[in-house]
Amino acid sequence: MHFSTATRQVPRFAKAGNPGEELDVTLELKLLADVGLIGFPNVGKSTLVSVVSEAKPKIANYHFTTLTPVLGVVRMGEGSSFVMADIPGLIEGAGEGVGLGHEFLRHVERCRLLLHVIDVSGSEGRDPIEDFNTINNELKVFSEELSERPQIVVGNKCDLAEEEKIEELKAYFSEKGLAFFPIMAPINEGTDELINYVAAELAKLPEIKIYEPDPIPERELIPETNRRSFTLDVLDGVYVIDNAPWLLKILETVDPEDYESLQYFQRTLQDSGIIQALVNAGVQDGDIVSVYDIEFEFVS
Repeated sequence: MHFSTATRQVPRFAKAGNPGEELDVTLELKLLADVGLIGFPNVGKSTLVSVVSEAKPKIANYHFTTLTPVLGVVRMGEGSSFVMADIPGLIEGAGEGVGLGHEFLRHVERCRLLLHVIDVSGSEGRDPIEDFNTINNELKVFSEELSERPQIVVGNKCDLAEEEKIEELKAYFSEKGLAFFPIMAPINEGTDELINYVAAELAKLPEIKIYEPDPIPERELIPETNRRSFTLDVLDGVYVIDNAPWLLKILETVDPEDYESLQYFQRTLQDSGIIQALVNAGVQDGDIVSVYDIEFEFVS
């Protein structure tokens, strides 16, 4: 059996690393959905998305909103579907960040179409028309563009409301030019008509807006003349290089006993224009050049 050996090479010279760049970034996760369900807490948004898609949000009769948006895929047949997002319930002041308003509204920004769910029965002690106007005002406070997004009004909990109230709401939204669909989400009543209408409206709308990242502004570059600036004086026949703090940092890494280190130092003098400045000043072979604590004879 034959073993080969190799000589271990230990580097004798290495340049000092330059400081890296640092910056603080804020990352935002925005859900991509075609349709966003908006409305006050406990109006039936989670129930609706659960009966028209395979999403299984936590559903309960409570006055506090869920904390996480839920996505559901609504399938309209082979090769046809759209994504619906159950946006946690908004409250008054959401447009100014009250509660988790901004966090929820950011998700709505991605939706092409909004389903505004209201409780037509007023079972929570609120007026559905007042609820509708309050939520739309919050959208406008947050984003003028968002407030102009197409909306369909969904009147849920019709089983708890008088027929006259439902007709009153239908007339109110008709005057505003908004489609109104009365439903009873828990028993899937009226949801087929709603979803078919939503799919037809989506076909008329442009695709989800693609948001490009804002470019990071380039840092103002220090001109090369300033980054590699220096002064050259001739004192008693000695060519003195001074006022070059950038060069002082390089000198701290130079080992006069190491050939590679000296080669690097020579290339630095050449690239920075110091050699050419010496030549222009009349330096001759054998003249002394002083760079801070280092003196050497000039050799062309």
